[in-house]
Parts: sequence; structure tokens; C-alpha cells
Amino acid sequence: MPNPTRAFLLGPLLKGVSRSFYLTLRVLPAGMRDPIGLAYLLARAADTIADTSLIAPSQRLAYLLALRDRVNGVAVDSALFQRIAAEVAGQQEQSDEKVLLESLEPALDVLAQLDESDRHAVRGIVTTLTEGMEFDLRTFPDERSGHIAALREYAELDRYTYLVAGCVGEFWTTMTYAHMPGTLKEAPATMTERGVRFGKALQLTNVLRDCGKDLRIGRCYLPQSMLDRHGLSAQDLLQPANSTRARPLLVELLRITLEHFRAALDYTLAIPASAVRLRLACLWPILIGLDTLVLLADNDAWLDPARVSKVSRNSVYRIIAGSLLQVPSNALVRSAIGKRIEQVEARL
Repeated sequence: MPNPTRAFLLGPLLKGVSRSFYLTLRVLPAGMRDPIGLAYLLARAADTIADTSLIAPSQRLAYLLALRDRVNGVAVDSALFQRIAAEVAGQQEQSDEKVLLESLEPALDVLAQLDESDRHAVRGIVTTLTEGMEFDLRTFPDERSGHIAALREYAELDRYTYLVAGCVGEFWTTMTYAHMPGTLKEAPATMTERGVRFGKALQLTNVLRDCGKDLRIGRCYLPQSMLDRHGLSAQDLLQPANSTRARPLLVELLRITLEHFRAALDYTLAIPASAVRLRLACLWPILIGLDTLVLLADNDAWLDPARVSKVSRNSVYRIIAGSLLQVPSNALVRSAIGKRIEQVEARL
């Protein structure tokens, strides 16, 4: 008999809070949808807690760690957990986010109902993602403080992109081997490494696209060591007029991001053409991500939060429509991705 709570959580609620990711999720093979969808819901709830700026960072961190413990089956003071729903949900302007926070207990019930291997994988990915959120809360100042901090070295940025996105590629690969055995012909270690780089490509794209906005809440993900090399400070990046002066730094990071996207291409081509749904779920974010990089490379005011390099909704629909013809062919997939990589490189 169908579980109406599970159906609501992994149907209307997931669609309400995930927007573009829901398109990817719906195209996945059936066995992968529930664990990946539930992991997304739990991570999205954690992210909402971490990002609610009207609550002090120390309190957000306490709530985040409590949620992580509950996900991992650790007993948590019920009063503290109830305050998460009450206090954080009360600060949400988006009704879907509010409903999500108020639905944490049912979501944890669904987690308990998963097969042991899926439950272990979901706990692992949510734990790692929340470590990335914890990193943000411990590393950067309160968004309302007026202060700004930068990461120190590229290695710190690389680790961060793993915690918030590279681990998703790892999880995705685990789910594929578990629910579609025999589909991936490459060795698990090879696919896992490519999957991690796939996630890093997408997160580095987000870091560069959202740089102007993040700076204004005190977060500079561009490492100080790289800023020093280009004669810049985090404060300099607050001035959109410095976009041209900072372009060599943008170019350096774009080149790194493109190398990760090449690994994402290899990951996608390792999926047999017969696994159309799985291929589409990989192809869409790659194409959207690379189109974002083209816009960034063309943006002479990339540090201006009012001029974000964002792929339009109509362009996303065109990408989806075109991908239906490309996905069965290795040559067409390689061409679609390779053409975009070349477009970015031509602008560097």
C-alpha cells in the first residue's frame, strides 16, 4: 500500500524546494529516485538552517549538528530538535522551505524505512554535505557583521568543493552501482574519481557565478594565496569596477573548472547509450554549467551582483530539448560538450 507521507515528501515537496534538480531527479531510473531525493531533502533542510541569517551563526551551528546527529541515528534532545522547526521555519519567506523544516520528523521516518545500504549511503552524503555547511559557519563572519574573510589556499577551496558537491558525485556513483548493477563498465574507483571531479566542476562554476553576491555576505571563496598572486584583496573584489583587473584570476579558475568538466564528460561517456535516463541526468548539468562559463567569460562585470552570469530558463529548455537527440550518441554528446569547452577557451 502506498505511503502518502513518503509520496508527498518525495513528490510535491521535493518539487517545491528543488526547482531545476527535480527535472534531473524525475529522469533518473526508479530505484535511484527515493534515496537521492531523500538525501536532497535532508541536505536542503540543513542548508536552510545554515543560511538563515536572522539566527546567530552559533545557534545555526548547534541546530545543524543536531540534525546531523539525528540523521545518523543519534538521540538528540527533543526540545532542541523542535526548536529547529519552530525557530528556523518561522524565518522562512518561502512556504515550501517552511514545510520542509516542519517535515523533518517524517523525512527521518522515511530514512529509517530505506534498505540498509541506501540508508548508510544517505547518512554518509548528508554528513559530508553538512560538514561543508559547518565549514562555512566556522570560517566566515556573521553575514550582518560587515566583515569579510577569504579562504587561504587553493587546497582549501578544493576541499570545500568536495564537501559541498564532489561528494555528491561520489554518492551518485555509489547509487548507480547499487541500483543499476552492470551498467557502468569502468572500475568503481575510476568512476568515483570522475564523479568527484564532476561535482567540483559544478561547484566551482557556482563559486565564480555567485562571487559578487557571496562577497557581500562576507564570504570570499577565492583563496588569499591566489588573490596575492594577482595583486588583489577580498576588499578589492567588492568593487565591480575591478572585474577587469581581476580577470586573470577568473581565467585561472575557469581553466581549472574546464579540466573538471572534461572528467565529467568522461564520466558521462562511460554510461552506456542504452541508459538514456542516467545519461540525461548527467548531460543536463554539464551543458548548463558550461553555458554558464561561456557567460562568465564574456561578462566584463563578473563581480557585479547585479550582472550575474545566469543561464535563462528558455535556454535551459532548449538544452533539454536538444539533449534528447544527442544523448543516444557518444559522438553527439562529445561534440555538444566539446563545443562548449572550446567556446570558453576561445574567450580566455
